[in-house]
Amino acid sequence: MKSIILVSITGEPGDYNDFSKVYDAWFPLLFRIVYRMTGRRDISEEVAQEAFIKYYERRDILPKDEGLKYWLIRVVRNLALNYEKRKGRERRAVERHFHEPTHETGHEGERALVREETIQEVQAALLKLPYNLRIVLILKEYGGFAYAEIGKMLGITEGNVKVRVFRARNQLAQLLGKEGT
Repeated sequence: MKSIILVSITGEPGDYNDFSKVYDAWFPLLFRIVYRMTGRRDISEEVAQEAFIKYYERRDILPKDEGLKYWLIRVVRNLALNYEKRKGRERRAVERHFHEPTHETGHEGERALVREETIQEVQAALLKLPYNLRIVLILKEYGGFAYAEIGKMLGITEGNVKVRVFRARNQLAQLLGKEGT
């Protein structure tokens, strides 16, 4: 993975160390969340790094406790959602222009192909879920957050989170069952 190299503008020695600690602590989680939303490693890395750029620009006014984690997750969620909207618009424009749907390619080798196809099928099914169900499932399953934490991040009750996770799992199972996975 690439890392962001930032030079302290103020020249204070703690600036880079604090940023580095936050980056090292939260980049893997943010990357996983975005990857499950977009299905692409390159985009996930770019979105997670963009979130850290936003953090670096606002680090003086942001909370230093658990609130920072929730702020970073909200930022990557919004950036990933913006990416998905933009990608959808671009795909529709290409399809309209060429009058044909776009296709993705797989990897070489039988084992890699099967694994990649399975990942793509699960990712495609995950992307078919409504956003409000998809985000809670991603945060629960891939982010490893508790229901209460997810509720705080999304501004909904813990009970609502549990209901959405249940519904998301059921819908995902139905989608994967229909596709024969």
